[in-house]
Amino acid sequence: MRTRTLLPAVLTVVSLTVVGCGSEDGPDSGDVAGRASSPAAPETTASDAGTGVAGSSEVPEVLRFTGTTVDGEPFDAATLAGRPTVLWFWAPWCPKCRAQAAETAKVAEEYEGKANVVGVAGLDSNDAMRDFVDQTGTGSFPHLSDEAGEVWKRFEVTEQSRYVILDKDGETVYEGVLPGGEGLSGKVAGLTG
Repeated sequence: MRTRTLLPAVLTVVSLTVVGCGSEDGPDSGDVAGRASSPAAPETTASDAGTGVAGSSEVPEVLRFTGTTVDGEPFDAATLAGRPTVLWFWAPWCPKCRAQAAETAKVAEEYEGKANVVGVAGLDSNDAMRDFVDQTGTGSFPHLSDEAGEVWKRFEVTEQSRYVILDKDGETVYEGVLPGGEGLSGKVAGLTG
């Protein structure tokens, strides 16, 4: 049983690690016009569904997942429905992720109540993830501990230092690298109007 649990996680870590610390340009570094807006999602259960927030009567499929924060708190992505959402995929040992931390925290503070910002940590232990959050001062917004890579797979993220930005309806409007977080505020401003 333990082998079945570890093998997918090991394969994910190996494949993500081989990619490196994120490229700054290339075919995946820009807007995702024409790309499917809802990434492949694992089967959801009744506990995954919800009604969302901000008057939304239905939670988009892309936000029907749960997890645990680096602080051990339960997290339900359905609570993100109805607002633009920034998902920041990072790894504790990644220098590009560390360089994005200050700008990401600034955007989270600037758009609090208007947009969601959620870190999705992977490729290391939860202890290292908590240390990263403490060291970078990014504790003002939630960070998921995605040691098994489930959320990364859900959003088809294959390298750290990536942003996936969803509009209020859960449609992907941007997926890529923003070196130092540059341009993140403008992208969120365009969605909060």
